[in-house]
Amino acid sequence: MYNCQEKQEPLKVEVYETSASGNKLTPVTEFSTGDNPVGIKLMPEEKFQTITGFGGAFTKASAYLLNKLGKGNRKKIIDAYFGKDGANYSLTRTHMNSCDFSLRNYSYSPVEGDKDLEHFSIEEDKADLIPMIKDAMNASEEGFKIFASPWTAAPWMKDNKSWVGGKLLPEYYDTWALFFSKYVDAYTHEGIDIWGFTVENEPLGNGNNWESMHYTPEEMTDFVQNHLGPKLEAEGKGDLKILGYDQNREHLKEWVDAQYKNVETSKYFDGTAIHWYASTFAIFPEELQYAHHKAPNKLLIQSEACIDAQVPVWQDDAWYWKKEATDWGFDWAQEEDKHLHPKYAPVNRYARDIIGCLNNWVDGWVDWNMVLDIKGGPNWFKNWCIAPVIVNLEKDEVYMTPIYYTMVHFSKYIRPGAVRIGMEKKDDSIFTTACENPDGSIAVVVFNQHEADKDFSLSLEEKSIKIKISAQAIQTIVINKHNRANSVENQ
Repeated sequence: MYNCQEKQEPLKVEVYETSASGNKLTPVTEFSTGDNPVGIKLMPEEKFQTITGFGGAFTKASAYLLNKLGKGNRKKIIDAYFGKDGANYSLTRTHMNSCDFSLRNYSYSPVEGDKDLEHFSIEEDKADLIPMIKDAMNASEEGFKIFASPWTAAPWMKDNKSWVGGKLLPEYYDTWALFFSKYVDAYTHEGIDIWGFTVENEPLGNGNNWESMHYTPEEMTDFVQNHLGPKLEAEGKGDLKILGYDQNREHLKEWVDAQYKNVETSKYFDGTAIHWYASTFAIFPEELQYAHHKAPNKLLIQSEACIDAQVPVWQDDAWYWKKEATDWGFDWAQEEDKHLHPKYAPVNRYARDIIGCLNNWVDGWVDWNMVLDIKGGPNWFKNWCIAPVIVNLEKDEVYMTPIYYTMVHFSKYIRPGAVRIGMEKKDDSIFTTACENPDGSIAVVVFNQHEADKDFSLSLEEKSIKIKISAQAIQTIVINKHNRANSVENQ
């Protein structure tokens, strides 16, 4: 605990730090004596969005790897993500039918022409994906939400008859809506509740590389308004959340304009999902602000992010703090867009993006694969990426990368139902955000990307404290309710 004697009454806090120097959620026990700290004033009377949660995705790749690990390491990973003493993930995603992080192409509706989906089956998921989800459920004391995303319908429903690209034929719109309903029933039968859906992963396409299916904003809105929404409602599943779009932020405006054009188009949309791949560091705050103000009562969830176009670096924490990673755009972006994709440090990318999203009305932030191997797969397309946890199957070894600890700084301490609160900070040299949890505690996340320590003062009502954050470090500062001013405790 900090207890700094200043002119103001001292603010008692708990501080946890992860740093390039080796801290991993390490409690900080020495506070700052610096003379010129960055001032951060918390203003809990200013309230913004309510937090839905933080987490990652259940993929076939991750589930397959867990099946291949020894029981001890399988449990270690599940507990690290879902245990109360671990990341305590609260919001998760999974895929319907296959995706790039599957071992092969497959569909729950394999029989061509089966418009009533009489042969619908999730048998493909029973060996690995469903057991992973159930293990996570058993490890989680508070539970977590799951939303599912399709990458594509079966080829027989599409105009190009392919797993990749193409559009859903209008004659199968009702069949595809039924598909979502049957998926919920099948998972419920397995003891797994589905919270909601995104309508389509990356409806703009992904360069026609792996499973995909294209929509325009108007086509997706039509499908939800006239097929998916009414179908779920008619079957008593109207509480399921429907999230539109589900791709990069730079096109967000045109999608929310279509979804929320009027009362009729808005009716079945509960929110919008976004990805981060348009740029290495740009948050697209104007687009996020626009989406919120267009529909202030709707969800805005970051549904996928990862260190892509990279093979994992094994047991080298320092690499994750250095500007050596590249993303897809570093090689492939058009010349005028290459400046958006510089070399970067993976930890910086995660920390900056999550904080930036929270400060611009995003209420949920979901990572991609939870577990990958030392090659960055398995992945049928060989679309290698990095996950927060990497495993070496041959040696039955597990590596918790610094990205894992970065995620924990948010997911463990900012709980569902928390509300982002106001904050006054005159110096932009450090990144910060703050949320008040349902139990009255306040979690403040501070990120210092610079290669020098930083001093900052944190004040709340009539109390304050000076804190030092290490060079290249992320901190979570927790202020418990009983350590806040009496005026707060007596509310």
